[in-house]
Amino acid sequence: FFLQSDVEISLVGGNCKSPVERFWNGSSAVYILQKAIHNEESSSMEESRIEDAVCASEVLPKESPGALALSVGRAKELISLYTMVQNPNMTYLGISDLVVLPPLWARCDGSDPQHTCWIGAEPLQAGNKVTGLNIYMVSCDGPTADKTRFANLEELKMEHKIRHRSSAVTTKGFARYELIAAAAIEDTIAESESSISVDITWNGVEKILETPPLISAATLNIALESGDPRSPVFHLYRELQFLLALAEGLKTGLTEWPEPSESESALKLVQEFLTDLKKKLDGDCVFGNKNETEKIKCDTAAVDSCIKSMFGERGDLDFTEQLWCKMKSKCFSSYQELIDCFTLVIKSLQHGEIQPWIHQGSSSFLSQLIQQSYHGKMEDVSLSDITPIQMLLEIGLEKMKKDYVSFFIGEPDTCSLLFQDYFISTSVDLQEQVHRVQKLHHMLEITVSCTGLLQFRHENLFPLTQICMKYYKENPLDEKHVFQLPIRPALVKKFYQNDNPEVWKVEISSGHGQKEVKTTWQVSTNAPVEHGTSNNSGFLSDSTVNGSIEERLYFITMTQCSQVHFT
Repeated sequence: FFLQSDVEISLVGGNCKSPVERFWNGSSAVYILQKAIHNEESSSMEESRIEDAVCASEVLPKESPGALALSVGRAKELISLYTMVQNPNMTYLGISDLVVLPPLWARCDGSDPQHTCWIGAEPLQAGNKVTGLNIYMVSCDGPTADKTRFANLEELKMEHKIRHRSSAVTTKGFARYELIAAAAIEDTIAESESSISVDITWNGVEKILETPPLISAATLNIALESGDPRSPVFHLYRELQFLLALAEGLKTGLTEWPEPSESESALKLVQEFLTDLKKKLDGDCVFGNKNETEKIKCDTAAVDSCIKSMFGERGDLDFTEQLWCKMKSKCFSSYQELIDCFTLVIKSLQHGEIQPWIHQGSSSFLSQLIQQSYHGKMEDVSLSDITPIQMLLEIGLEKMKKDYVSFFIGEPDTCSLLFQDYFISTSVDLQEQVHRVQKLHHMLEITVSCTGLLQFRHENLFPLTQICMKYYKENPLDEKHVFQLPIRPALVKKFYQNDNPEVWKVEISSGHGQKEVKTTWQVSTNAPVEHGTSNNSGFLSDSTVNGSIEERLYFITMTQCSQVHFT
């Protein structure tokens, strides 16, 4: 193919997104064949992109995708060449040692009556030998709201039987519904990359666009970005941002202080806080009555109370946590003011003016000083260099860890047994601890969204949390990652039963093993190919028909498979 001057080819595999994944279920790397671009500008653009590309799919030009497609006739010629190279009977080609090549897919311009947009060839193997090929023809039309252009299921089945000489066929359905829009959250989720959808599959399809039966298999897909101002945990997100700023300052030596939420300075608030403590008899200060704090058990009956509790401040804040709350959202007029705040606290401890209570197991430097003060003997502290920043970061980190632990389980002591091995571990450096707290926040955003939008209860939240925990124990923070949770369709049926699907597909198949062939008919609100030539390609909105009735615009995609056998 490198000898074909009008063609360029790329190998797409690994973690790269395949452009044919919407209509081909294979998992191997694939060759993508498309028209070559011949001009100096494109050449320089490609050289630059090749240098920066992470994977082969990024090398593909993207500025003018319509120009990348080959004519259908030319694509068929190239697929024929590929077929000949894979055919062991073509001895005259002089290929002594045949190698099984990855599948080949060619972009097409849809210029034929069927509007063919892709042609693919996939080798069939017996051991290390190629015994034949699956040839795929993918056609696309639309978008349209005219359902008279939709196929008839019985006609599709009959056409498949005739083409493949089959006496019996099976059908499998697939539907994807967007639940964020369906859950009436127009004023809840800001524009972002966030999405919650459900994929449903079932056997025995009876008609086109039928609603999936409740006995179907369903998978919830969740991808959420943190930081929506309308989220019930947005206050935690802002607190986390301050923590991240401190961590960055500790690393770089430069700290960006947040805008003040109140006019009072941090120093004045700390002074008032310490004065109140000094007025307590014998320093016997109680920072919240644990008996009055709602004890939440994570069982099905108490989930509603558990969700309500996650939106408020904990009732058992100790001294260092309350100090953090005083300082986290105030504007320090200078770095010296931060030093002055800690100087006040340390002097009060040294003089025995306060004997504050702290949580058992607290390991921050300030907590260690407090424990020493109980015995009337404290080490000398030099509040220079990065020490004040690190002290503030440590108490904020400890406080937020306990917040997230409490939010997920309700009983911190119980939850810590589950989290201490990774998410609240103190055996790693501060930067890594902060990174893990970021993961906890993302997990919380996901949990809150599923609770608030989909009314999930504990029996669904618990496995979702386990899935998130497992992923984040093994991977870095990734807010674009799609978390998947198997569910019963009945759990979310009320959100999609009166809605139109984003994707609806029926797969008609016959044969078994390598002799299995499939015909797939699909409608989707998104264009299935990026190089399509349809009018209004990519138009995703509903349109108004007959003045008042809203109809969903769909692209129609048909994938047909035929087999070529060499033996």
